[in-house]
Amino acid sequence: MLSTNSSEISPSSFILASIPGLEAAHFWMAILLCSMYVLAVTGNCAVLFIVKMEPSLHAPMYFFLCMLAAIDLALSTSTVPRTLSFYWFNTREISFDACLVQMFLIHTLSAIESTVLLAMAVDRYVAICHPLRHAAILTNAVTAKIGLVAMARGVLFFLPLPLLLLPLPFCSSRLLSLFLCLHQDVMNLACANTTPSVVYGLTAIRLVMGPDAILICLSYILILKAVLRLASWKERLKVFSTCIAHICVVLAFYVPLIGLSVVHRFGKGLAPLVHIIMGNIYILVPAVLNPIIYGVGTKQIQRRILNLIHIYNDSTAH
Repeated sequence: MLSTNSSEISPSSFILASIPGLEAAHFWMAILLCSMYVLAVTGNCAVLFIVKMEPSLHAPMYFFLCMLAAIDLALSTSTVPRTLSFYWFNTREISFDACLVQMFLIHTLSAIESTVLLAMAVDRYVAICHPLRHAAILTNAVTAKIGLVAMARGVLFFLPLPLLLLPLPFCSSRLLSLFLCLHQDVMNLACANTTPSVVYGLTAIRLVMGPDAILICLSYILILKAVLRLASWKERLKVFSTCIAHICVVLAFYVPLIGLSVVHRFGKGLAPLVHIIMGNIYILVPAVLNPIIYGVGTKQIQRRILNLIHIYNDSTAH
């Protein structure tokens, strides 16, 4: 809709960022991105299949892992195909509505993943500090309710972000600084007072990711205190080793998230390549690493994967 100023419009589309001087390398960058995406989809689908087929994995920790796998699939699928279209076919435009939908999905799914990581930390705390009560506290019904609460929390906190941007007029510049739509990036193109959007965006992040990160740290402080009370170092290492996979997954999620936030907020003078790389890391690295981390760290998952490989080799041999 046109406003009184012809330079302020509600755009029909935005322009995704490209990397100056590296246009010739787009094909190979797309191959790398596509390979990572295939790994992410294959790994997370494998986790979902193995947990479903392996009765010994029908426990809260692995149901939470399935939630992470589903979130990673949704997050990568909501961004990577559009990016591949940009690299392979040079379709740099993304419609205004599609941009807002993508932005909502990225922020909402990230919030849901943060909540699930917190639930996994609580699961580890109860399993180590109150092992006799673990089965009674974290039942399958409670696990399902936690998943629903995580989803509702993400949607309720981050649905207002696109709604606050929807009525704003935008300047003639439609160039985003990334290959995907993030709230701050889109908001910076508006030609109006964005204070409500800024305040709400910061508040939502601080009320979701902030407390989640603090509570995860608190859970591990309590776990460490309980572990250090054990008699021998061998027993301490054995108990704490059950947390290693989750700690790695937490780092794989929060480190790229913080890195992208810092680069996006304070890295205006950095080369566009840095922004693009950080965006790719944020979207794909957790999705690729999470199945690998739990595949390496969980004997039941390893055993099931080896059984599937053995069955496949036998079938091809005959």
